[in-house]
Amino acid sequence: MDQDTVQNALDTLVPYVTTYGLRVLGAILILLLGRIVAGIVGKGVRKAAIKGHMDPSVAGFLAAMARFGILAFAVIAALAKFGVQTTSFVAVLGAAGLAVGLALQGSLSNFAAGVLLLIFKPIQVGDLVEVAGKLGVVQKIDLFVTVLHTLDNQKVFIPNSSVTGDVIVNVNANELRRVDLTAGISYGDDMSKAKGILEEILRNHPAVVAEPAPTVAVAELGDSSVNFVVRPWCKPEDYWTVHFEVTQQIKERFDAQGVSIPF
Repeated sequence: MDQDTVQNALDTLVPYVTTYGLRVLGAILILLLGRIVAGIVGKGVRKAAIKGHMDPSVAGFLAAMARFGILAFAVIAALAKFGVQTTSFVAVLGAAGLAVGLALQGSLSNFAAGVLLLIFKPIQVGDLVEVAGKLGVVQKIDLFVTVLHTLDNQKVFIPNSSVTGDVIVNVNANELRRVDLTAGISYGDDMSKAKGILEEILRNHPAVVAEPAPTVAVAELGDSSVNFVVRPWCKPEDYWTVHFEVTQQIKERFDAQGVSIPF
C-alpha cells in the first residue's frame, strides 16, 4: 500500500472519527452524569420521604421513580447526540406504556390503592379493622395486597383496590370504645334496684373507665321484659373482656339479689 493511499484513507477517516468520537464521548458523559445525578436525587428523595414520616415502601417507590425519570432523560439526551429523533422515541415509549398499563389495569389499581393506604394511613399494622367484608387484625400492608389475621386465626389477602373501594371500619383507631349490652328484667322487679346493681357492676370493673361515664337506662318496655341499655367505655384491647365479664356478672348479681331475667 503506497503512501498516497494511506494518506487518502486517513483524510477520509479523521473527520468521521473526530465527529462521531466526540458524539460518543458526549453520550458517555451524559449517561455517566445522569447516573450520578439519579443516585443523588434518589437518595435525597428517600431521605426527605422518611423524614416526612412516610412509609419505607412509599419512600423507596418515590426514590426509584425519581432515579428512573432522570436516567430515562439521560438516555434520550444521549440518543439525541447521534441524531436519533427523540420525539418519535418518546412517542413509542408512551404508546408502549399505555399498552402495558391497559394490560396491567387491575394490578396498577391495586398498586395505586396501596400507595394511598401507605400515605394517608386509614389503617395501620396492628389495627383491628373490617374491610371488604372481613374482620381481622392488620398484619401487613404491601403495595398490592393487605394481609389480615382474622379473629379465628385465618390469614386473608385482600387486594388493595378492594380495601380503598369499600367502607373501612377501623375498630381500635380511637383511644376508647363503647360496649353495648342489654339487660332485661321482669315487670314485677324493682327497676331502681336493678339499675343500681348494673351501675355498681360497671363502677367496680377494673377495665371500665370513669370518663366518659357509663350509661345505664331503661330503653324499652318489651313484650315480656323491661330492657336496660348498659353502655360502659373501655380501651379497645379490653372490649371483649368487658363484654364477656360484665354479661356474666349481670346474671350472677341478678340471681344473688333476686332480680329475675324473664324468658
